[in-house]
Amino acid sequence: MRVHSLCRGALLGFFVYLLFVANFCHGDEKTIEVVGVGECADCKENNIKTSQAVSGLRVTIDCKLQNGEIKRVGVGELDKEGKFKVSLPEEIVGDGKLKEECYAQLHSASAAPCPAHNGLEDSKVVLKSITNGKHTFSPNGNLKFSTALCTSAFLWPSPLPKIHPWKKHFPKVYHPPLKNFGHPWPLPPLPPVYTKPLPPPIPIYKKPLPPPIPIYKKPLPPPVPIYKPKPLPPIKPLPPPDSG
Repeated sequence: MRVHSLCRGALLGFFVYLLFVANFCHGDEKTIEVVGVGECADCKENNIKTSQAVSGLRVTIDCKLQNGEIKRVGVGELDKEGKFKVSLPEEIVGDGKLKEECYAQLHSASAAPCPAHNGLEDSKVVLKSITNGKHTFSPNGNLKFSTALCTSAFLWPSPLPKIHPWKKHFPKVYHPPLKNFGHPWPLPPLPPVYTKPLPPPIPIYKKPLPPPIPIYKKPLPPPVPIYKPKPLPPIKPLPPPDSG
């Protein structure tokens, strides 16, 4: 009985020792998280639930290094309420703040980056609080998005059915065109097809046009005669006067 109690005490002391060692080893580690909310900007007017709009959306934390390169330091998913929590590596923080400029970026269900609804300023990651070595960061504002430009898994068109793995696709076989060798024996001529002749066209009677109405023209009056007077008789010369 005493041996059993000693074994139990030794086992309990061993577990206490392991717990102490674990706390000692991890006492200096920092917990660094970025928390935020993805907000649907057009769900209300389109009658879409938040859980449907954020289904399958992800958020990445990208930091701009001193040499100008962009480095991804964390990835997380949005829950049904649009909230997210992304863990960051410890070496990214110095003196209680981020060593580089970091931004939160939403991604659609197809892994395409979603346009920033309110610009980069709202997506910039800033320090929110420090509690017992836990550094909590957050974007300047909610990450607003449009369902038309940031499609969720719920609104994404259904994928094509997957082909069973054992149903392999065989390559298409193209046969050469068959040669035309003609018919082996001549075919009999086709019987003539009788077509009923068309009836003669029905004559169309056209009433003759009436003769033209004569146009009466009044005759011109005879020309007025030109009267010429009779010629005067010749004048006889007078006799010479008498000399007596």
